[in-house]
Amino acid sequence: MNKASAIEWLKKVYHDIKSAQILYEANHYTDSIGVDLHYAIEKTFKTFLAYKNKKILKTHDLHILRNEIIDYISFTLDDIKIINMATDYHIEESYPQYDRQLPSREEIKEVLVFAEELFDKVCDILDIDKSELI
Repeated sequence: MNKASAIEWLKKVYHDIKSAQILYEANHYTDSIGVDLHYAIEKTFKTFLAYKNKKILKTHDLHILRNEIIDYISFTLDDIKIINMATDYHIEESYPQYDRQLPSREEIKEVLVFAEELFDKVCDILDIDKSELI
């Protein structure tokens, strides 16, 4: 187990979530918030790999990463729906696309809540005090 490495990953997750929260509260562009949320979820998944001293996969695909950690955390069908949305934020929102609609604020809020709850759940599973991350 590599708790120190997991803590470093979770510090970055905390930054991404805080950034998304601040931007959401400021009514900022939802595509930018979505990218922060994607990275928060991605890094949360990679935290398990770091903790278990496994190779950190060089992918942004949240489904591949989710499959790598299913022994440590389970996901509902609603969770998988949100992971689908967040995967699209990285793939579709990071680069210009013709006639792309911004994600709705309601959708972004749903993903934000998921990212926050996932962060809390992982801290609990790995027995990491959130005060160590701030």
